[in-house]
Amino acid sequence: MNRKNIFIWTLYDFANSIFMIVFFLYFAQWLVVEKGVADFWYNAIFAVGSVLLLVTAPILGSIADKTGGQHRCLNVITILTILSVSVVTAIALFFPQKVFLAAFFFLITNYFYQFSFVFYNALLHDIAPRERWGRVSGIGQAGNWLGQIIGLLIALPFASGAVYLVGATGRAQTFLPSVIVFTVLALPMLLLFRLPKHTSQPVRIDVKEEYRSQWRQLKELVKAPAMRLFLLAYFFFNDAVVTAANNFPIYMQNVFEVSDTAKSAVLVGILVTSVAGALCSGWVADTIGLKKTLIIILVGFAIIFPVLGIVKSFPVFVAVTTVMGFFYGSIWTVTRAVMTALTPKEKLNFGFSYYTLAERVSTFVGPLTWGLITSLLVDLGPMRYRLAVICISVFILIGLHLVSKMEIVEGIGTPNT
Repeated sequence: MNRKNIFIWTLYDFANSIFMIVFFLYFAQWLVVEKGVADFWYNAIFAVGSVLLLVTAPILGSIADKTGGQHRCLNVITILTILSVSVVTAIALFFPQKVFLAAFFFLITNYFYQFSFVFYNALLHDIAPRERWGRVSGIGQAGNWLGQIIGLLIALPFASGAVYLVGATGRAQTFLPSVIVFTVLALPMLLLFRLPKHTSQPVRIDVKEEYRSQWRQLKELVKAPAMRLFLLAYFFFNDAVVTAANNFPIYMQNVFEVSDTAKSAVLVGILVTSVAGALCSGWVADTIGLKKTLIIILVGFAIIFPVLGIVKSFPVFVAVTTVMGFFYGSIWTVTRAVMTALTPKEKLNFGFSYYTLAERVSTFVGPLTWGLITSLLVDLGPMRYRLAVICISVFILIGLHLVSKMEIVEGIGTPNT
């Protein structure tokens, strides 16, 4: 087990989560609250990004499997992410009236950010032995949550107006420092990360043939019942989790009308327990099995989401969300390890392209569901947001039912049913 690679792998997730939490918190409000863009159109950004992933991620994942170029692909996408998020930042600071242009480049940024995980997640197989996939996945996910905490702390003085850099004032001030930190901390992955070199014959890639063979490769991937059930379950339960996360700042603004400082404090509390959840769930998954651990996490979400929609006291809301953070920190730790266990080694990048697509397509349905509820029931005021978070808990229950039918062969070689 290469500890240097594990550190750089974790640092990369730490780095990109710094800028993404800042943009999810402050760009969402810059667009919806400050610029008056409807919730529906903000959520449509993620829906369009899902379509882009659908037509590009599997083909490039398949090519990376055949050429062994997953690290190279990750580096290119990282550079494109840095460029696109820098454009969003420049527009928000110096051309704040160009709202559509800022939203467009945020769509591109989010697309590249999500695309990077096709190759990033697949690296888990190469940097850790099978019996430690849960723990190493948990270390990487803990890095993600720690990065989000640092991102919020970095942004806070800029959001409050205590520190001013350049350009437009307000929430746009938070973007530039997060982009700079992300760029610097992503450099070790670009320059220092190394995988063992494999001697292989050059592979001729026919892109047209790759597109034609996608359906056949997908059918081979989902031939195993456990893989079919997992991807379908992941589509549903991830739908609820990601949709709630994307709309969390707007929920707090419109339901409880709290300040940005209070929102940041709540998110930090969630992220602290997320770090604990990531580390603990990885250890638990390696100990009691991936399936049992995933069921425990989903039961937790199935209880917490309806409670969030019901509670009217903000302190109680904060307490519930802090508990939710533990499950939030656990879910991707375990699902990444599940996908690694279910996918043949020679199909890892292709497999993780559909893992990413299951996540992103779920953010096609979930955000549209949330957006329609909040848009069509506008006369209900803040109650429409409560109804939205209660409704998406249905997706958790569907995912839980499907996971209960799965059979996963654990690292020790025995079925975990």
